[in-house]
Amino acid sequence: MQNTFKSDQRVIDEVERTKWKRTLQTLVKDWRLYVLLIPMLAFLICFKYMPIYGILDGFKWGSAADALYNSQWCGVEWIEYIFVGGGSLEFWRAFRNTFVNSMYGLIFGFPIPIFLALLFSEIKIAGYRSFLQVAAYLPHFVSAVVVATIITLWCNGEVGQSAPGIIYNALKAMGALNGDTRSVLVHPKFFRPIYQVSGIWEGAGYGSIVYFAAILAVSPTSYEAARIDGATKTQQIRYITLPGMAPTLTIMLIMRIGQILNVGYEKIILLIGSTSSAWETGDVVSTVVYRMTGRGESVPGVQIIQQMGIVADLFNSIIAMVLVLGANAISRRVSSTSLF
Repeated sequence: MQNTFKSDQRVIDEVERTKWKRTLQTLVKDWRLYVLLIPMLAFLICFKYMPIYGILDGFKWGSAADALYNSQWCGVEWIEYIFVGGGSLEFWRAFRNTFVNSMYGLIFGFPIPIFLALLFSEIKIAGYRSFLQVAAYLPHFVSAVVVATIITLWCNGEVGQSAPGIIYNALKAMGALNGDTRSVLVHPKFFRPIYQVSGIWEGAGYGSIVYFAAILAVSPTSYEAARIDGATKTQQIRYITLPGMAPTLTIMLIMRIGQILNVGYEKIILLIGSTSSAWETGDVVSTVVYRMTGRGESVPGVQIIQQMGIVADLFNSIIAMVLVLGANAISRRVSSTSLF
């Protein structure tokens, strides 16, 4: 027994002693693969890690144009202004809208790609299925400017020389506009549904690719056994397809929860414009950050408003990180699948 222990210890010591040598041999052997990693690493360093240094500007006086090492520390002055000071009303409204819009997107937008993938998997004619898949993927590759322009035209009212849009005419026929001839997009109560429906139209088809691949990975023999046992199509989906997709669904849900506060500003700004009253329900954290870092006027009690955007974006990122860690921990406890 003692000899076996000594032999195992010698093996462990030898492995530890030659660890770096074996690592170098692996790098030399597969050097082409590691060369391919260089562009990705350069991208991460330049656009993900180097900008972290700019977070310091949120805790110093002076503008972003000033050298950070020449600026004086201001402590939590900007944080106080955002959370409880003069900028709190705008920030907390945007934070509420961000959370509400993201939850709507999670509740209504997350299941639809799964449903589409199930539909695609049931189409047996390969050519017809390919055509429908390509048609569903295309909106994802349409520019946000084009999408916003189409939606704006559909929502235009009777003001001006342009003809009323189909969405305006539909809501007018239902009596939902109360005789208002302006664009539908100026109404805060209509902005969220329009934004969510257009977002689902853009991303549902492209998002179904992952789930369709997960369905194809399920063994066909499981379906054959279920059919022999007399299982209906609904039962096959319930007891074979969905359990087979469970790991993919879990990972994608965790990633979606991590992005719950990352609502892009481009489409919202294009739809709302600069003077619309729809900012009441459409203003999100990213649009607040965009406006704050894009203007340089002074505000009461502070020097410049660019730091507000940095602090708001930092808070947004911290909340997203906490959500990812929490969702991953819960998933790891209740199932065998987790992101890390």
